[in-house]
Amino acid sequence: MENSMKIKRIYLIFIFLLIPQFGQSQSFPGKQSTWKGFKRFDFKLGDSSCRIVSPKSAAKGNPWIWRARFWGHEPQTDIALLQKGWHVAYCEVGGLFGNARAIDRWDNFYQFLIKEHNFNHKASLEGMSRGGLIIYNWAAANPSKVAAIYGDAPVCDIKSWPGGKGSGKGSYKTWKQCLSAYGLTEKEAMNFKGNPIDQLKPIAHAKIPILHVIGDTDQVVPVTENSDIIESRYRRLGGNITVIRKKNIGHHPHSLKDPKPIVDFLLKHRSH
Repeated sequence: MENSMKIKRIYLIFIFLLIPQFGQSQSFPGKQSTWKGFKRFDFKLGDSSCRIVSPKSAAKGNPWIWRARFWGHEPQTDIALLQKGWHVAYCEVGGLFGNARAIDRWDNFYQFLIKEHNFNHKASLEGMSRGGLIIYNWAAANPSKVAAIYGDAPVCDIKSWPGGKGSGKGSYKTWKQCLSAYGLTEKEAMNFKGNPIDQLKPIAHAKIPILHVIGDTDQVVPVTENSDIIESRYRRLGGNITVIRKKNIGHHPHSLKDPKPIVDFLLKHRSH
């Protein structure tokens, strides 16, 4: 009996050492550096350039914010979440405009974080400008894996940007790159139904809350062609969407000087 108890204690200690413990800082592959006082890891996953910033102590449930595009720009939300025990994750897909290849890259990155590092099975998505394309397209393809969506002056229709087919300035060079990424002619792009504005049903059915932060005089990503369409369609689908409108502000600056409303939204809707 005594030997049996000893064996059981040894077994439990062994299991305890193997399982990542709540609050411990994790180690990731690649080059280690420091970002805003936190450990940063840069590495390749297949063809993708990836990045993880770890909190000092991970919060219960291993929550994480998945940033899309423009790493480090207006980082106040990311920093605030790191301070609250969230990881910040990044997987470069900027030149793919949210296409199928971008979704595949994000799928692989997600599986790596879930299986290898025990991240929460639901990510909170953060997309600034063209980052709106991948966060919405990935969420539409993976609604059960998303806790919340935060779009900041998000591109929601390639015809608006970079196409410039409405009131916005557009970008001729970037539009050509976008068409190539999707394998579309300009005529085909006019009837393309793979934009975020066209793929809201699975997101609404999964009851994913959305927050948009926008400048009401944005001439690069016009609100009427992007965020306003998302808002009206998502509400019609019964979805929960909040829009923070910054008066007399254009496409820049992104985020809010005080990110508390954004952080509160993400904390409220985090997956436990």
